[in-house]
This record gives sequence, structure tokens and C-alpha cells, in this order.
Amino acid sequence: MFIKARVGINKTKIFIICGAISLWSCQESVRPEDTSLVFERPPHFPEPTYTFDNNPITQDGFDLGKKLFFDPLLSRDNSVSCNSCHQQARAFADSPLHPTSIGIENKFGIRNAPALGNLAFMDEFFWDGGVTHLDFVPINAIESDVEMGETLENVVAKLNDHKEYPHLFKKAFGVDEITSPYMLHALSQFTVMMVSASSRYDKYVLREGTLNEEELKGLALFEVKCSGCHSGELFTDFSYRNNGLNTSFEDKGRALISESNADLGKFRVPTLRNVELTAPYMHNARFETLEEVLDHYGGGMVDSPTLDPLFKDGQQVVGIPLTQIEKQQIIAFIRTLTDEAFISDPKFMNQ
Repeated sequence: MFIKARVGINKTKIFIICGAISLWSCQESVRPEDTSLVFERPPHFPEPTYTFDNNPITQDGFDLGKKLFFDPLLSRDNSVSCNSCHQQARAFADSPLHPTSIGIENKFGIRNAPALGNLAFMDEFFWDGGVTHLDFVPINAIESDVEMGETLENVVAKLNDHKEYPHLFKKAFGVDEITSPYMLHALSQFTVMMVSASSRYDKYVLREGTLNEEELKGLALFEVKCSGCHSGELFTDFSYRNNGLNTSFEDKGRALISESNADLGKFRVPTLRNVELTAPYMHNARFETLEEVLDHYGGGMVDSPTLDPLFKDGQQVVGIPLTQIEKQQIIAFIRTLTDEAFISDPKFMNQ
């Protein structure tokens, strides 16, 4: 739902929604008594950026957000839910059976859907960073012609006419009428709890487990060869870079947002957590395997005016030279970032 083939958001609409959410959070609204859920920051992670003060997580809110996440009612023809493109077994990425996600009327998007996870620590979303708050992320999918093909107004009308949702929103937020800010807050309460920090790598960092010799060699290589972009415990520096996939750009990437030619062909550096599960890779689903990704960096990059300087020596494209053994070792390490507990956590399942 959230990432595939995003379209431009009506800026006036976003302003109104932001205002509504800010107004709601400042009011002394009557909130039903409930049991709050605790968002736990992993000890080796940075501080979260999500605005929990404006949207405190409760069990009722989380459960409501989960129901919405799995409900195709959010789409125009009741055929597509958030879960259609974000499946837990794949770390909330899409199926590998098709390179880009399929929306209503079997329409294909133009971008590969990244996994969902650790959203509480992000300031910008989508491959181009076109949204700067998690609460507004679902709008793109709902109102995209090739994803859900709906409008916020009509989704809210359907929710108010539903036999269950008015009661559930009353329980979660103490309101008699469903509005879009409450719907967006409910979805955020579910997705912000998607914290992935229980991989073998995490256990190694926290001195609760070990890595084998090949994985440790891969980690050492990774720190030298890859951490310039995939840095920190989230394995991304959140920057936007051109990594040499194309010489011309039908999809302008970050330039769609910045309106600067200096950003043509630049896309967000994705996290590598759970990346073993989330093929195909790159914004355009170019590669099917991690081996293909490293082959690209090792000798498949093409030059263009915005190619990241990290991949050049003067005017020459050099990429990231790697031997076959080094590629194997790096992939062995990357696989330690797979979080089996996260992809099997029952609280995220549609039960």
C-alpha cells in the first residue's frame, strides 16, 4: 500500500489534514479509558522521530489500525488493502512474483515497494521522500489511480456507514464521527509498532549471540565498502543518491520533490534490514538477487551527471570493486540482518 507508484499529493488537502490533526491533538478530547501500549526503543537504536505525544498508542487504536491495514474497503473496488503490497512474511514488502505492485483493476505501479519496518525512526517516506510524516503516508496509496483509486472523503464515508467501524473508532478515540485524521492516526498506531531489531546481527551487537567467521569477515568488508550509505543501526543514512542504474530518467526520483535537476535519478538509500526477504531490489525492481546487486556495484554502473561521487574516481566510474569471495562474505553478513521474530510476530497478523 504505502510505497508503490506514489503520486503527487494535493498540497491544499495535506494542509487541511495537518491542521485537523494539530487541532485535534491540542484539544482536550474525551478519550476512553484504555491500556496504553509501550513503544520500546531498542537500546542500540537512535531516538524515534515519530510524534507520539500527538498520537499515543493504545491497544484499541493499534487493533483498529490493524483492521484498517488488512481491509480492502480502503480501495475503490474493495480489492486492494495495505497488506496486498506489504506482507509480513516478506518483512512487509510485496510479493516477488511481480516486480511492481498491482493495484485496482490489475494496474501496475512504476516503483518497487520497500519493506515496512522501523518507521518510527524515519523523517521522510517513499523512494523520493515526498512525505515527511508517517501519519500522511497512506494518503498516497488511497488516492493513487494505480493503487487504491479512492478519495479520503469517500473512504471516511464508507467507514461511517460501516456496521463495525463507528464503534471501534469510539473505543479507540472517544469520537462519535469518524474523520480522516483519526483514520490516519489509527493506521500509524499499527505501523509505528513495526520495530525490527531481533536479528542475529542485533543479538551479536547486544552480546547475546555470535556471528561465524564468514559473517564477521562480511561485516568488516561491509563497514569499508558499504557503510558510506548504509550506515548506523538502521543501515541507511536516509540520503538520496543516484547509484548508476540509468543514464536518463523517466522516473525523476527526488527531483519530483525538490524540483532541482541536481536530484534527477536520485532515490532514497533503503534500509538493509530484512533485505534478504524483499527482492526484487532497487526502486525499479531491476535486480532479483543480492548477487545481482553486488555485481551492479562491482562493474555494472553507468555514468550520468548526478551519479554519486562515491562511485567515481575523477571522471571515471569505479563503483565498488569486489572479488567473488568478498561478495559472498558481504551477503553472508547481510543475511544476519533477517529478523525471524519480526516476520512471525502474531501481533501483526490478520487474526
